[in-house]
Amino acid sequence: MLQEGPGTQPAMQLRVARHTERLQEVVRFYRDGIGLTQIGGFRGHDGYDGVFLAVPGTTAHLELTAGGGHGAPAPHPESLLVFYLGDEATVQAAARLGVDLVRPANPYWAEHGLTFQAMSSPPAARPFVVRPGLAGTPAQPGRPGRKTAFDGAKLA
Repeated sequence: MLQEGPGTQPAMQLRVARHTERLQEVVRFYRDGIGLTQIGGFRGHDGYDGVFLAVPGTTAHLELTAGGGHGAPAPHPESLLVFYLGDEATVQAAARLGVDLVRPANPYWAEHGLTFQAMSSPPAARPFVVRPGLAGTPAQPGRPGRKTAFDGAKLA
């Protein structure tokens, strides 16, 4: 097992890479809407463009790429990014980003979070979940005021 010592660099980091055909639109969503921090990127690297976004308070990154001569993969309902946003007000602010509320494949997320489709039409569409609290904290089922209709309508 990798160990970290006091004052040392993390022993391990996580970067999740996602390919899209709508790079700038997806970057704006995660950077300006969800609040990830843009920390770098590249253009024209062997036919690819990309952007690196840091998850605040962690060493994790989201890498978004476009190009390379192939399209984005089809989204899968169980391939989720889950954002623990701290408090209910922040979750509700994220819910107003103009994204589509969708029924999650896993019923756990229907009870403990809000599941959205980041972009309304494939191939860039990727489901993600927002939830108050932090990872590893108990979920609060049936939070009052949580939208539970799964009709695909935009949230106001």
